[in-house]
Amino acid sequence: MRRVGSIAAVAAGLITATVQPVAASEDVVRPNDRRIAYEGHWGRTAKAAVTVNSGSRLSFRFTGGSVHALFDVSSITVPAQIRVSVDGGPKRLYAVDRDDIEIQAPERGYHTVELSVKDVFSRANRWTPPLETGVVLTGIRGHLVPQHVRPARQFAFYGDSITQGVMALCEVNTSDCADGTAAYPTLVADALHASLTQVGFGRQGVIQTGNGGVPAASDAYGWNHAGSRADSDRRADVIVVNQGTNDTAWGPDEFRAAYRVYLTELRTAAPHARILALRPFNGTHAEDIAAVVTELGDRRTEFVDTTDWLSPADGDFNGSVHPSSQGHRKVADRLIDLLAEEY
Repeated sequence: MRRVGSIAAVAAGLITATVQPVAASEDVVRPNDRRIAYEGHWGRTAKAAVTVNSGSRLSFRFTGGSVHALFDVSSITVPAQIRVSVDGGPKRLYAVDRDDIEIQAPERGYHTVELSVKDVFSRANRWTPPLETGVVLTGIRGHLVPQHVRPARQFAFYGDSITQGVMALCEVNTSDCADGTAAYPTLVADALHASLTQVGFGRQGVIQTGNGGVPAASDAYGWNHAGSRADSDRRADVIVVNQGTNDTAWGPDEFRAAYRVYLTELRTAAPHARILALRPFNGTHAEDIAAVVTELGDRRTEFVDTTDWLSPADGDFNGSVHPSSQGHRKVADRLIDLLAEEY
């Protein structure tokens, strides 16, 4: 059994409990079972459900006093971090550094579990299997029962490390400082009761490739990771794009051409979605993004000017680029206001 032993992890309350024995009579529910509901990019088969994205989540109901979430960590060198809540209670923090994590309820009965991915480290290989980081769920051991999943609006957020939630908690680029569940995509989706797809890749741009072997935005779009196709965004109600921050090495002509291709790709996949093209918070390629949106002439694609949404003087950033949790809250509030009337 592997453990996370950093001082930062301990300070963050990271749980590294030992594996508990499991009754042989309990059933293992496979990852593609309908009793497990997923949000975000998950590659799903009977053997495993795999996500490489912070902010992805799943839920299920069970009866009894506990269940066991089962994982494949055989290739993992940098464990992902997850938050687990039972019946809407406190979100307990775990490192996925072992193949069995027990989830306990305060008492026996019927319970609902939500598991959210806090962080998948951006600088380890999370694109080409065998993955060095990510969440590889192989099943749930326990007595799961059907849950009623209400149809929800579907929001999708695509971007770089900012969308991922890197450095949301502190000024070091580690999993301990990152938190996709505190980033603006999760906050917006939860406030407007929407299903969430949150895809953020550190260092990525529309031309710039990302960390961890991730391709540029257009090449990564439509994939969970290499060899695993993502579900189409055809049913998305809203798509929010926050790209351009990492494309500083390219001039206006090259960037505009690539950004135009990317927006066209999103529109083709989701013909009816409202697409919000955000001005990067530091202003990189702002004029180019606005120009491309105008050139496309798509009434459902909008340029969103984020000028003055965040202020370094007010503590809205950790470092020079990444919003703090306070900054993410401010961005979320702006987007909620923008979307609330329609949704």
